[in-house]
Amino acid sequence: MLRDEIITVFGGSGFVGRHVVRALAKAGYRVRVATRRPHLAQDLRVMGVVGQVQLVQANLRVPASVERALEGATGVVNLVGVLNESGRQTFSRLHALGAKTIAESAAAMGIRRMVQVSAIGASATSLSRYARSKAEGEASVLAALPEATILRPSIVFGTEDSFFNRFAAMARFVPALPLFGGGKSRFQPVFAGDVGKAVLAAFERDDARGQTYELGGPGVYTYEALMRLILEAIDRKRLLLPLPWAIGKVIATVSELVGALPLMPVIITRDQLIQLQSDNVVADDAKTLADLGIHGETVEAIVPSYLERYRHHGQFHEREA
Repeated sequence: MLRDEIITVFGGSGFVGRHVVRALAKAGYRVRVATRRPHLAQDLRVMGVVGQVQLVQANLRVPASVERALEGATGVVNLVGVLNESGRQTFSRLHALGAKTIAESAAAMGIRRMVQVSAIGASATSLSRYARSKAEGEASVLAALPEATILRPSIVFGTEDSFFNRFAAMARFVPALPLFGGGKSRFQPVFAGDVGKAVLAAFERDDARGQTYELGGPGVYTYEALMRLILEAIDRKRLLLPLPWAIGKVIATVSELVGALPLMPVIITRDQLIQLQSDNVVADDAKTLADLGIHGETVEAIVPSYLERYRHHGQFHEREA
């Protein structure tokens, strides 16, 4: 049965956004997906009954479009974010100013419930511009809406993720995978579906108001362990090459220059390299998925199922005895 509440989801057409829309629609909410290109997100409509999921055009750089997307809504989710800056899509404009625009517009329209999806490591004192912009976005949201809930996921995995897919694709063509800083940095990957559940729980639990949660899955892995897991999943033997941070910086600089060319992917940026130098795990004193009543899925249970396409013969690949 459909509820009367409308929740506007900014960034709902993205990788994590699709899981959030699905979770909200399954719970009966009417979902309004605010995206720059609605015509590219028509598949979201089938995540609910007819008319339950609505698509609207909105651009965070145009406050009037943000206000239109919020009309009649009782809650709002902000998932807008980028891993690499490109043109006008900068960390400052999207993570900081974009979040501020959404929160202030929501407050002015009488909306009190907001979920801001940030990232573990968000800090005003970080050396990473990405992390600083995330922290600035959090601060702006809480200043406008003190009852907002902040969710900080670690690396998010799922069928369309940009971490496991990136390195699995790379392993098809290169003889070695780099272990920046020796591969000792630690991560606590979280399933995109669990992030969707966390957003839903943040709206439905009164004790989540004004709280910050760090979202990590059941397992903690070193960067090296994740590379080994990827190679095992795609059944390819590759050298794992430890590289000092100084060499990594050179590689990242070249990657950015190459990535500026048309159709060329960015393997890693200097800002991402800075982030790699710190562990990306849930803090000991943080509220977690468990505090939202969620038992997270493991990497081992999900990741191999969608990395099979990177094997020599895809789903028809047979492992050697």
